[in-house]
Amino acid sequence: MDHRSRSAIITGLLLIALGVFFLVTRIVPGFLDTLSWPLVVMGVGAIFLVIALVTWTPGLAVPAFIIGGIGALLYWMNATGEWWRWSYSWALIPGFVGVGVVVNELMEGRPLKAIVEGGWPILISLLLFFLFGSFFGGFSWKGPWWAIVLIAIGVQLAFTCFLIGIVEMPLQRKAATPRVAGGAAPEQPAARISRTRSRDA
Repeated sequence: MDHRSRSAIITGLLLIALGVFFLVTRIVPGFLDTLSWPLVVMGVGAIFLVIALVTWTPGLAVPAFIIGGIGALLYWMNATGEWWRWSYSWALIPGFVGVGVVVNELMEGRPLKAIVEGGWPILISLLLFFLFGSFFGGFSWKGPWWAIVLIAIGVQLAFTCFLIGIVEMPLQRKAATPRVAGGAAPEQPAARISRTRSRDA
């Protein structure tokens, strides 16, 4: 699918979404009164995600989860009235980026890269979330969150090093193999001895 076709599909989807929205406001009385503004932010993120999936544009997954995640946080705080929790909830935004990276890499067919490059922002985001949450009174310092996050970071670190070792091992072997003129690998000593014996016989 070329760039022009994707642009046309994206424009059409946006027009459909706007049309459905205005149609619902006309059909359902008082719809706008019950619609909280954070839901609009979440809807924009959902539109980005739908466009990313329909047009298969993986790059749109990252802004989709950033906008949708922020909208979810705003909806939660608007519903509870606990806006003071934004003092540490902002730390989840890098995690939204990580989720978008995971979806982006999965759509690109790179699951291992999705785990490595998307996992770290998610874990760091959770660590900052519980750290600032404990500092500002959102969580107790004695809770099990620290142990869970530290275990997850340890698993991610070990898994990342394991994957790097798997990828680099064939490259190191290939680089360590000496080459002779013509690009062929040199003859091994055992093969050379066997050929000498066959000539003597």
